[in-house]
Amino acid sequence: MSEDLRYPVGKFNRPATALTADERRELVNQIAATPARMREAVAGLNESQLDTPYRDGGWTVRQVVHHVPDSHMNAYTRVKLALTEEQPTIKPYDEAAWAKLNDVRDTPIETSLVLLETLHSRWDTILRAMTDADFERTLVHPDMGVMTLDAVIAMYAWHGRHHVGHITSLRARSGWWRFARWRTATSTRSWPPSMKRSATTPSASR
Repeated sequence: MSEDLRYPVGKFNRPATALTADERRELVNQIAATPARMREAVAGLNESQLDTPYRDGGWTVRQVVHHVPDSHMNAYTRVKLALTEEQPTIKPYDEAAWAKLNDVRDTPIETSLVLLETLHSRWDTILRAMTDADFERTLVHPDMGVMTLDAVIAMYAWHGRHHVGHITSLRARSGWWRFARWRTATSTRSWPPSMKRSATTPSASR
């Protein structure tokens, strides 16, 4: 596991070339697994634990749980825009400001867990129907430049593991469970060995 608590599964590495079919399948599978991994990561936590930052100065577990569907709703929309428009420019959002809104403070995490499950069900249907040409379509991110949908799915597969890792690493450090399988589950799911990539790391999401 990474020494840096901000990056429990390591920093995001943006693919430098088009992915193979096997690499895409692995990433789509990782995205599909995110809701179940998140639900397992928070299972049994009490309110005090949910309000514990995963690191000093970082988001609380509650904020992390609510952030992931916020982020992935944006990702889902970005994929659909790229599939239906010619190189659209997408709009970023202030994730730190979103994390301070009252819905994050007052909404039960179960609402966001269910939202993540239903959102990923729709998203998975799109991703598994995409052709090679679809994955090569592009969008423009104001901060990251032109991105293929290969790069987008790579980023959000990482993003899910990244935030699940924030919670599971906190649980491991705090002794909040006895099941050793979670101590390495998120850190061992990494890029396929053959993937060529260039280092690019988006926000650590607090």
